[in-house]
Amino acid sequence: MMKKIDLSKTVFELTEEHPELVDILKDLGFLGIGNPVVRNTLGRKMTIPQGCKLQGKELAVVLKHLEEKGFQTN
Repeated sequence: MMKKIDLSKTVFELTEEHPELVDILKDLGFLGIGNPVVRNTLGRKMTIPQGCKLQGKELAVVLKHLEEKGFQTN
């Protein structure tokens, strides 16, 4: 069964709901995601799509990787 994630939620909210996202996003090269202070500050304001734009990552590539890891996005 796929785990559903809402891309309108912040990175902080999503990683609280699905702690395994921290390692998945870190593997994708999201800077700072492994640092609890960064996740607790910037992560409270940033969504995955915003993070992709900020770090120059293709959202479609990130979503495909999340799907491969068992997540369904809206």
